[in-house]
Amino acid sequence: MISRALLWSLLVVLLMLAGPLATLAFGPVSLSRDWRTASHRSTRQAPDPATHREAVVQVYAGRAYGWRGAFAVHTWLAAKPAAADSYTRYEVIGWYLRGSGTSISVSDRGDPDAEWFGSTPQLVRDVRGADAEAVIARLPQAVAAYPYAGTYSAWPGPNSNTFIAHLGRELPELRLTLPPTAIGKDYFPLGETFARTPSGTGFQASLGGVVGVIAGGDEGFELNVLGLVTGIDLRAPALKLPGIGRVPG
Repeated sequence: MISRALLWSLLVVLLMLAGPLATLAFGPVSLSRDWRTASHRSTRQAPDPATHREAVVQVYAGRAYGWRGAFAVHTWLAAKPAAADSYTRYEVIGWYLRGSGTSISVSDRGDPDAEWFGSTPQLVRDVRGADAEAVIARLPQAVAAYPYAGTYSAWPGPNSNTFIAHLGRELPELRLTLPPTAIGKDYFPLGETFARTPSGTGFQASLGGVVGVIAGGDEGFELNVLGLVTGIDLRAPALKLPGIGRVPG
C-alpha cells in the first residue's frame, strides 16, 4: 500500500513537471532543430555601437537547446565600454572544457543579442552609462573569481546560470535578478548553504542547487525543488512557474 507521504511526494513532482511539459507541448521549444544549422543571428535588442556611444551592459536568457529548453534557459552577459565599437560576450559553455580546460568564454565574435540555437533571447537586465562603466571596470576580476571554471554540470550546476549568478553577486551595480528558469543559478557546493541573492536585495539557502529557498526585494519568494523553481513576485506582480517562468499577475 502506497503511503500518504509517498503520494504527496508524487503529487508535488507531477505539479512541478506540469510547466515543463506544457512548455514542451505548446511553448517556444523545438525538438526538430539541428544544432549545426540553428540560427545565431542578431535579434536587434542591443544598441548599435556605431550610434550608441555610452557604456552598455546587458544580460540575456535564451531557451536551452532541444528538450532542455522545456526546463531551462542559458544566460550570458554582453558588455560595451563607452566609445567602443563592439560588444564582448561573457558566458560559460560546457563543451569548451574539452579543448581549453575552462568553461568560460570571453569573446567579441558573436552578436551580443544573438539567438541561442534558434531561440530568441529575453533581455533580463539593461544597464547604461555610469552604472555600466562601474560594472565593466570590475568585470575582469569578477570573471577571474568564478570558482567553477574547470567543471560543468547541466543539472544542478555549476553551469552557465551559476556563472551569471556569480557575476551578479560580485557586481552589485548590476542589480541582477535571473529568471526562475535559470536552473543552476541557485547552485552552491555542499558545505556552502547561505548567500546573498544575485540582486543583492535578499538572501537564499540552497543544498547543492537541488533544494532551496529565496526571499528578496527583487526576487520575491522562490522555492527550489530538484532545481525547478516556483514562487511569487510582489514588487512586479507575477507568479513564477517551473518551465514557464514569470506569469504577470
